[in-house]
Amino acid sequence: MTDHKRPSPAPGTSPGPGAVLGYARRAVLSPVTAAIAASFVVGAIILASTGADPFAAYQAIFETSLGGEGISDTATKSIPIVGMAVALAIPLRAGLVNLGGDGQLVLGALAAAVVGLYAPFPAPVTVVLALLAGILAGGLWAALAALLETACGVPLLVSSLLMSYPAISLVSYLIRFQLLEEGSGIPQSERLPDGVRLPEFAADGGLGTGISIGVFLVLAAALVFAFVEARTSAGFELRMTGRGARFSAYAGVDRPRLTIRLMFASGGLAGLVGAIMVLGFPYRLTDGALTTPAYTWTGLLAALLAAASPLGTIVAGFFFAVLTVGGFGMEQETAVPQQLTSVLQAVIILFLAVRTGVFAKATWLRGRRPGRVPRGGEVSGGPPRIEAPVPTAETGGR
Repeated sequence: MTDHKRPSPAPGTSPGPGAVLGYARRAVLSPVTAAIAASFVVGAIILASTGADPFAAYQAIFETSLGGEGISDTATKSIPIVGMAVALAIPLRAGLVNLGGDGQLVLGALAAAVVGLYAPFPAPVTVVLALLAGILAGGLWAALAALLETACGVPLLVSSLLMSYPAISLVSYLIRFQLLEEGSGIPQSERLPDGVRLPEFAADGGLGTGISIGVFLVLAAALVFAFVEARTSAGFELRMTGRGARFSAYAGVDRPRLTIRLMFASGGLAGLVGAIMVLGFPYRLTDGALTTPAYTWTGLLAALLAAASPLGTIVAGFFFAVLTVGGFGMEQETAVPQQLTSVLQAVIILFLAVRTGVFAKATWLRGRRPGRVPRGGEVSGGPPRIEAPVPTAETGGR
């Protein structure tokens, strides 16, 4: 039989118009695009049912978050959201879910605040040490949750989530008693010394405090994750484990060791985000300031929306930052409650889950039609399923 498949373009040549149109068509018809569009339709129905103007509300969201001074606020808000999204995407890429981001975030902030307040070093050195302390605190706490799974059999979902509560309570206690600013009626630590803070730019925008260079630290961490995931053997193990844990174990991947490494990296990035937040305005640690906005859960939604893709997670996190900042502007300009943006975020993930599930079921049904033999490895649209036994110490790998 003659192969009618279209030849691939030669290396070094740009894709033709047909290929570009194909990319655009796949982007428009992707489940992510459909989920976002469906969520905005649902939001418009909700607004119309209450007598509000959906077009005016959506216009206010994007104008106040992307126009004028709003872009500065959005960039600042994207630091914790994008940072936590990338942090949670690291283990999620391997099929592991880290629900302890809040605990790792506040412990990283606490470590940075303590170093910033009490380290007897010059300001630039203290800033670097505070960032490293935040990474170490968050990473070790997350690695402990991974150790509970690998050594004690506690599911990672449970261990990571439950370990957040003692971490948050410990930080709250220290802020309210040991680190409390003298004479303050607000549970907050002392202000960091002058110079112990991250530099800022665009100081005339938004809040008037500028955008911390922490935004570049978060982007650098995301790019490192993207490089490791795409270009290294560790990234190959990461992707292979995410596609099939049994297959990766059969191929020789040490799953417990990989789990601990991924959780340390995830918690370390979450701790870095906490340190960045402390070293930026208002240059102190306030009880509840990092947990009340639910950065961890917003970041998890962004990571799920992007399927834990490193670069896609950056875009999804920025999109949720736009919705968060624009929600407040929408409330001020149109009197529509900013909680609508939270509804949009939840509906996006709900529609994405439904749409993806429908696609997977449709692929499975096509493979099971009478008279049709499925192609090799075609199992629910995913990677080949390996049914061979996992080698263990008892079997000697046979």
